[in-house]
Amino acid sequence: MTTINIKTIDATNKKLGRVASMAAVSLMGKDSVAFARHILTDIKVEVINAGKINADDTKKRTKIYKRYSGYPGGQRELTLEKITEKKGMKEAVRIAIKGMLPKNRLQAKMLKNLTITD
Repeated sequence: MTTINIKTIDATNKKLGRVASMAAVSLMGKDSVAFARHILTDIKVEVINAGKINADDTKKRTKIYKRYSGYPGGQRELTLEKITEKKGMKEAVRIAIKGMLPKNRLQAKMLKNLTITD
């Protein structure tokens, strides 16, 4: 019988990258004794107070997130300000954590173990 560990990260007055890297390390299981790169860990990560992340106004205006649909002219750019305006800071935290996880079959499964609350 496996036990599920829950790690809670409080994002109050912390930078976005610091919170994302702590969450990514925990989701990958790198802070665990039984770390294996190819095995999904049974750790759930909960990021609380995501709306209270310390983000400067200049960072909100200049940080650009890009995505590409694959079609000509399909590259879209959004600033951090637009993302937080539309979906809240929770989405920015999720994007940052996803970018720090390995790009393999386990990425989607690791993201299912992530919970972000304002």
